[in-house]
Amino acid sequence: MSKKSNTAMDTKFKFLSADYPDTPGVYLMKNDRGRILYVGKAKSLRKRLSSYFRASANHTPKTIALVSHIRKVDILLTSTEKEALLLESGLIKKHRPRYNIVLKDDKQYALFKLDKQSAFPRLSITRKVVRDGSVYFGPFTSSTAARTVWKLLGKVFPLRKCTDTAFKNRIRPCLYHDIHQCWAPCVKEVDRYLYNDMVQRIEMLLSGRSMELVDSLTRQMKVASKDMEFEKAVVFRDQIRAVKKTVEGQIAVIHDNRDRDVIGLVQNEQGLGLGLLFVRQGRLLDEKQFFWPGLTLDEGPEVVESFISQFYGPGRFIPSLIIAPYEFDDSPLSEVLADRGVGSVRIALPQTTKEKHLVGLARSVGAQARERKDTIAARLQKVLRLPEEPVRIECVDASHLSGTNMRVGQVVFEEGRRSPEASRLYAFSELEGTGDDYAALSAWAKRRVESGPPWPDLVLIDGGRGQLSAVEAALNECVDDVCWELVSIAKGESRRAGELGDFIFRPGRKNPMPLKPGSAELLFLQKMRDAAHRFVIGRQRRSRKKAVLSSELTSLPGIGPKTARILWDQFASLDDMLKADSADITALPGIGQKRAEKIYTALQSLKASRKV
Repeated sequence: MSKKSNTAMDTKFKFLSADYPDTPGVYLMKNDRGRILYVGKAKSLRKRLSSYFRASANHTPKTIALVSHIRKVDILLTSTEKEALLLESGLIKKHRPRYNIVLKDDKQYALFKLDKQSAFPRLSITRKVVRDGSVYFGPFTSSTAARTVWKLLGKVFPLRKCTDTAFKNRIRPCLYHDIHQCWAPCVKEVDRYLYNDMVQRIEMLLSGRSMELVDSLTRQMKVASKDMEFEKAVVFRDQIRAVKKTVEGQIAVIHDNRDRDVIGLVQNEQGLGLGLLFVRQGRLLDEKQFFWPGLTLDEGPEVVESFISQFYGPGRFIPSLIIAPYEFDDSPLSEVLADRGVGSVRIALPQTTKEKHLVGLARSVGAQARERKDTIAARLQKVLRLPEEPVRIECVDASHLSGTNMRVGQVVFEEGRRSPEASRLYAFSELEGTGDDYAALSAWAKRRVESGPPWPDLVLIDGGRGQLSAVEAALNECVDDVCWELVSIAKGESRRAGELGDFIFRPGRKNPMPLKPGSAELLFLQKMRDAAHRFVIGRQRRSRKKAVLSSELTSLPGIGPKTARILWDQFASLDDMLKADSADITALPGIGQKRAEKIYTALQSLKASRKV
C-alpha cells in the first residue's frame, strides 16, 4: 500500500460560469483521483452547473456531499438535449458514478417472441427486442417461470421449436415430433391454415384475450364431441386446461387491452424505494423493486427520469404507456424511448381511479425494497481490512514464454462486474530474455501511474509475497498520488475441493489473510485472477501467431516489413491475403502496378505450397 499526498490535487474546485457555454451537453464531475463522481445533462451547461455552486442554493444532503468532493468538471457538447440524454445514459452505464442513480440489476428480462414473418412461426424465449416484424409478449422477471409457461404451451400447441437455420437444413423430424409436440413442417406437408389457426390461439392467449380463447375452444370442443370426434375434442380440452393454468397466476387489475408499466416511488427510513409493475392487457404480469440508500423524495424527479432512461434501454420491450409519479413534458425522454421501441411512448401521471390504485400498488412494492448489505465490495472490505469498499479493482498477471514475449495483463472489475473495455496489455521489450516477473510487475506499476486516472481502489496481483513487494516498492518510488490498496493471491499446494487452495497476502503482514476456503470473497478473488490469466495468455498467443505469420509473409520475395505492415493494415488475416485478387493488391496505398503483380505472384505461390 502506498499513501502519498499531492496537495495540488486536493485544492477546492473554483467554478467560473464564463468557462462554460450556454448550450446543451453533458458534464462529468470528478474527484481528486480523477474518478467520475456524477454524470449529468443540461439544456444549458452554464445555468445547470451554476446551480451547484450557488451559495444560496438549497441543496439536498447528496448534492452537498457531491459538491464537496468535486475537483474538476469536464463537459461534452451536444446539438440537442435529446443527444445529451442519450450520451448521459451511456456514460452512466459505462462509468457507474457514485452519485448517480445506477441500476445494479439492469439485466434484460425474458420475453416471448412470435416470429410472424415466417411461413411457420415459432414461439421462442428471448431477452432482446429486434425490429424484425415479430410480436413480443412479457416481460418475465423470472426466466424459470417463462420457460415453464413455454414448455406447457409447447405440449398442447405443437409449433416448431427449431431455429430458422435448423428448419431449412433438417432432413428428418426431430425429437419434438416423436413426442407429439411439433408437426414437423420442416420435412412434412403441414396445412398452413391449421398451423396459422394454432398461432392465432397462442397470440390470443399471450395478448390477454384468454377468456375469449377459452370460449372459442369450448365451442369447438362441444362441436367435436357432438360429431363423435373424441380425439379432436380431447385436444381442445387439453388446450383449455393449458390456457387456464397459464393465466391463473395473473390478476386482472384494469379492464382494457393496453400494455402499461406503472412506477411508484416511496421513501423509507433507509432511502428511496421504487416499485415497477408490468401490466399486460389489463393483467398484472410481474413486478420488480429497486432501492437507493440515503436518497429522499426531493430527488424524486431526477431518480425517476434517470431510471426510465437506463431501464428502457435498446433491445428492451417498451410499452406504449408508462405511468409515473412525475410529468416530463419538457424532457425528450418520450422521444428517446420511441426511437428505442417499436412505436410512440407516453409518460403520464395516473388519470383514472384504477391507474391511481396501480400507482399505490407500485409504491407498496417499492416500500419492501431494502439496501443489500452483503455486497461483494462490503465483504472484501471486511475480510481484507480495507479503509473503504473497493469500487474499482484492477487485477494484474505477468506472463512470458520461456523468458521471451514478456507481458503483463490487466483486467478491471467495477461494482463487482468485469469491464472488458478497460482491459490493458503491457509489453516490456527491455525485459526480453529475462523471464523476471518481479521486474515486469514493477515496470507495470510505474507505467500504470503514468497512464493516469481513474485510479483503482484495490490492486490484485497474481503471485505471492515477492510479487506484492515488487509492486509496493515501485509505487513508493512514484511521485504522484497513488493511494492504492494492494493484495496478492498465490496458489497453494492443492486445488482440490475442501482443502486450502490459495493464499491471500497483504502488505506489512507476514501470514496470509484468514479467508475461508469456498467463501464468496475468495471465490471472487480467484475469478478475477483467472480472468487476468486468460486475458494475458490469450493476447500472448495472438501476438505470437501474428509474429509467425508475419515472418512467413516477409520471407516471400518482394515483401519486406513495410509492405507486410500495409498488407496487415488492409487484411484481417493471412487467409484473406491469399484470397485477394490482383485488383485488391493494386488498390493498396503506396503499391504500384508492377509491385502489386510481384506481391500477388508471391502470395499465389505461398497459397499453392500450402495446398501441397
